[in-house]
Amino acid sequence: MKSTSILASVFILSLLIGSCSTDDTETPQEPLGAYEGGILVSNEGPFGNGTGTVTFISSDLNITESAIYNKVNGEDLGNIVQSIGFNGDQAYIVANNSDKITVVNRYSFEKLGTITEGLDNPRYFVSVNNTGYVTNWGDPFDETDDYVAIINLQNFTVAGTISVVFGPEDIVVNNNTIYVAHQGAFGQNNIITAIDANTNTVLETITVGDVPNSLVLDPQGNLWVLSEGNPSYTDNETAGSLTKINTSSNLVVDTLEFQSTDHPGLLCSDGIDLYYQLNGAVYKMSYSDSSLPSGPRFGGVSFYTMAVANGKLYGTDAKDFASQGSLTVYDLDTNSVIKTVTTGIIPGGIYFN
Repeated sequence: MKSTSILASVFILSLLIGSCSTDDTETPQEPLGAYEGGILVSNEGPFGNGTGTVTFISSDLNITESAIYNKVNGEDLGNIVQSIGFNGDQAYIVANNSDKITVVNRYSFEKLGTITEGLDNPRYFVSVNNTGYVTNWGDPFDETDDYVAIINLQNFTVAGTISVVFGPEDIVVNNNTIYVAHQGAFGQNNIITAIDANTNTVLETITVGDVPNSLVLDPQGNLWVLSEGNPSYTDNETAGSLTKINTSSNLVVDTLEFQSTDHPGLLCSDGIDLYYQLNGAVYKMSYSDSSLPSGPRFGGVSFYTMAVANGKLYGTDAKDFASQGSLTVYDLDTNSVIKTVTTGIIPGGIYFN
């Protein structure tokens, strides 16, 4: 019995030593690229000429690199860099005036290809089932030529189009259904289009408030649509609204109305709460709230775009739209500024890499 116990102890000890030895000799995982982690800011660039850029900011906000695509590839992205979409380790950088999408590795920013045929004033990109979808305005004054381009992500070509109503803009995916907000290009619209990604056909259109400018999906799969309302210069000013759509039925289940001259924007979420901007202030509300918040979270801001993540709010300032902008990071526990960093001209998109 005693010998058996000793042998068992030696066997267990050898396993422990082997286990510790294996841990000590594990090879650290190599970084995927110089821009893994951190924040990417897409900068539109000067209107009508020049090029847009992408700025990289490290997670600790201590390192900033401007124009990283040009730095890596020695060429420009084009005018105007509207947005960035992602599919796995690929980033799709949309330049709308140039009718071009540049595909890069999102971590190294090395160029993988470009899409130039079949685009007409492209706006925003999403992917589902390894297929890309890009909203296109066409002529922003023509209400009949708008579409969603279907992108073959293997050879970076436009494989087809889905005709949609006027002014497709923001786009999100819930399971196999694509939702497009029709802001109305240089005019106004009030439609959300639901597209079946299995058949690439329009399932239905959903009427919401005037000028829907941003979309958010909550953890239950509900779609929240923030509409800014028609502006006063149209001589048909309407109030902004926040609409909740059940994506199982594609029915509107709730609409919250703003005051008649309130025009909210920049709806975003941290996965727990909704945030939006209105009249120089940031507002916060829960997904379960049955009314709009009575007061702002904090004020004195005018963001060009904003995002929230990990207890922080990130907001950009386009300044005079001709010189470098900035990104300011706020601690949402204290509503205090953590840091402000310089970006490119007209910082219009914030992405966490």
